Amino acid sequence: MDLDTPVTARDLFRRLNGVLPEDVAVTAVGEAPEGFDARFSALSRRYVYRVCDDPAGWDPLRRQEVLRVGRPLDVGRMNQAASELLGEHDFAAFCKKREGASTVRALLDFSWARVAPGLLEGTVIADAFCHSMVRALVGSIIPVGDGRREVDWPASVLAARVRDSAVTVLPAHGLTLEEVRYPADEELAARAVQSRQVRGEVYQRG
Repeated sequence: MDLDTPVTARDLFRRLNGVLPEDVAVTAVGEAPEGFDARFSALSRRYVYRVCDDPAGWDPLRRQEVLRVGRPLDVGRMNQAASELLGEHDFAAFCKKREGASTVRALLDFSWARVAPGLLEGTVIADAFCHSMVRALVGSIIPVGDGRREVDWPASVLAARVRDSAVTVLPAHGLTLEEVRYPADEELAARAVQSRQVRGEVYQRG
């Protein structure tokens, strides 16, 4: 953020935590390097989507961060389907359309693992994401995992480049942003300019 009046990092830290809701916490405050843009300077984002597919493994205390599904999921089939989506593609079929904005993205990783009985984690990494893209990608993989769709179905949806009503955009509560990677300080401004050009975004400050 840009501040109109000077404030120490200590005071800003205290004030932010004083107004934020209880489920959000600021752990550190510092001055960003020149040219830094939280959105456009980023190299990649890593999201994790958590799913429970076994009533015996359901933890009600995690109900706000894990999606519960009614059928057992085959991780092998899910990984096979997800791997066919990797690379740079036009992900229009998985994006909410925005006038003038590109839907071309580089999907760097999309993989699934069973981390505990009944609990799966889907890791999704890309240079950037369109609105609702991660939840739509996961929504295309779940029916492959439970056998309702063939392994090649998500790839066929991608190739069509048209939003498919058969793809469920899953609820947001199962999704967590876990990491955003940035280049070295001296490369931040150039990265931001490049990202805006590639995505066809218009930058407006203030």
